[in-house]
Amino acid sequence: MATDKTKAEKEYTVEEKLKTLYDLQTILSEIDRIKTLRGELPLEVQDLEDEIAGLETRIKNYHTEIEDLKAAVAAKKVEIQNAQTLIDKYTKQQDNVRNNREFDFLSKEIEYQTLEIQLCEKRINEYIASQEAKTKEVAESEEVLQDRQHILAEKKSELDEIVSETKQDEEKLREKAKKLENKVEPRLLTAFKRIRKNARNGLAVVYIQRDSCGGCFNRIPPQRQLDIKMHKKIIVCEYCGRIMIDPELAGVKEEH
Repeated sequence: MATDKTKAEKEYTVEEKLKTLYDLQTILSEIDRIKTLRGELPLEVQDLEDEIAGLETRIKNYHTEIEDLKAAVAAKKVEIQNAQTLIDKYTKQQDNVRNNREFDFLSKEIEYQTLEIQLCEKRINEYIASQEAKTKEVAESEEVLQDRQHILAEKKSELDEIVSETKQDEEKLREKAKKLENKVEPRLLTAFKRIRKNARNGLAVVYIQRDSCGGCFNRIPPQRQLDIKMHKKIIVCEYCGRIMIDPELAGVKEEH
């Protein structure tokens, strides 16, 4: 089977190979045109989706932090209650002390618990302030999120409309391109794709225009033009590296 494939590849003349590559180039250029028609919409949609995902994560984190702050406030209120219970206890015990030493000890305990209450109240105020700030951040982020979701819906609708209009044409072109690629030997196809990738306009095969390369427009010597018209070997532009063919093979009327 491999031998049959090799035999089939060898049956193609250089002229046939060049014509196949040019036809392939023409189809791929049409696919490029369809992609250009879509413009930056796919990238814009992806960017919006990423931004929305980021906003949703941020809002979720804010909600978690707010719940943590609420729990911290509740915990500090419990500490205040416990401290107040101890103050009430020590205050009552002061009425039944036997000496000044016991009274002073209870006074210090009351003072300590009073400071604990003040510290807890300070922390509660800090937590509440932080909670309010994060609640504000949530409101602002949700507003931005709604705006981005609205824009995304519009962009997706616009993109879907363009895709639906061009999808069928693009699929047909890709099928044609695939069939042509199967006719090109792997090594030559790899070289074609590499040239096409590096070319600014995606053109890997160009025809001679007014004695110049159709890609970079550098002058081609008469002898080299003759070699190109002979179709005996694949010739690339010594300036831009594109594969060159004569206008006749490309089905274009030569300009004089």
